[in-house]
Amino acid sequence: MNGVRRSLLLLALLCPALAGCRYNFVPLIPGQIEPELPARVTGAALTRDGERLVLRAQVDGPITPGFLSVAWFNGTQAIGTDSVYLDAAQRAATFELRAPDKGAYRAVLSFGGSVLRQVELYEVRP
Repeated sequence: MNGVRRSLLLLALLCPALAGCRYNFVPLIPGQIEPELPARVTGAALTRDGERLVLRAQVDGPITPGFLSVAWFNGTQAIGTDSVYLDAAQRAATFELRAPDKGAYRAVLSFGGSVLRQVELYEVRP
């Protein structure tokens, strides 16, 4: 009986400690994660200037030097391509295309083999 009483007393003393069990994570405060974001176009505008289409684009983020390319379309028909070399010092580009007729124009920007943005100018129904 004395052994049972001692076990119950020990159990009664350990119950508060057992109820407080929880997982402990190490480290308690994780280190800061530095994400690597790809290059992105933060400003792009396609406008008409007389008989020319003008595309202005700004690339931000970490970039390795390379070519920013544009593919021009009127509806589904490809009408031209162009590219500009960009690096850390030169991040803005301006492209021009002669287009005397109104149309449903699109310009697709790509950098390093990845499509970054498509901008559109609808002067007629597509």
